[in-house]
Amino acid sequence: MKILLPKSLREILHYRDLWWMLTLRDIRIRYKQAIMGFLWALFMPIVAIFAGILIKKAMAFMAGQAMDEKAIVAMTFKVLPWTFFASSIRFAVQSLVGNSSLITKIYFPRAVLPLSAVSACFFDFLIAALILPVLIVIFRAPVNLYYLYLPYLILLVVLFTLGVGLLLSAANLFYRDVKYIVEIILMFGIFFTPVFYDANSLGKFGTIMRLNPIGSILESINQVISFNQPPDSGWLSYASVCSLGMFLLGFYFFHKFEPAFAENI
Repeated sequence: MKILLPKSLREILHYRDLWWMLTLRDIRIRYKQAIMGFLWALFMPIVAIFAGILIKKAMAFMAGQAMDEKAIVAMTFKVLPWTFFASSIRFAVQSLVGNSSLITKIYFPRAVLPLSAVSACFFDFLIAALILPVLIVIFRAPVNLYYLYLPYLILLVVLFTLGVGLLLSAANLFYRDVKYIVEIILMFGIFFTPVFYDANSLGKFGTIMRLNPIGSILESINQVISFNQPPDSGWLSYASVCSLGMFLLGFYFFHKFEPAFAENI
């Protein structure tokens, strides 16, 4: 692993132009002949945000409390990474099977395919992130130095997503029912991840939620936005190790089984 991984990474960087072209292709295909165009990248997270606001209002009403406006901003900061993660996994899982003609005809590092799928979703994430400054101004959420943690937390989400995407895209090539299992998990995963609620409000179950690396990252974002505090060092370290570990694990297994891709496509 120590020998193969750096060599594989160098090969991917050598094919970075192909990575870029495939990313642009995925973006163009996604919005081709769409009336709203790139506005769909904003529309879908906004729908999720409004659904979260309704859930939070209902929870606040049942508790006899007023909903904290900062919670809306924090929830938005959590919805966008989750949306990026879920959409990236959906597209990455299908990336190898959907590009079978490329795999069987020409040589290039196959990891470029799931990586370009995740990159296209990251473009959507950047477009959707444009609503964040607007919400900060509308709800007058205090901006503090702890916001500097946010780029690092997003990096952890990207690393974890890349690792999962690489692993599942390879698995789906050998077992085509993987995509259906993934779809079911993602459909219900939002209810078992602290996106619309705080893990701390669940007591001991909150700790279980944080064991999901995405959950611990989202809770770190919540601490920064809602409580103006730095992320918990223990859970941040846990998320960092899991994200880097998942990326390395996904890349390693993808590279290990890559020679058998063409004959199983």
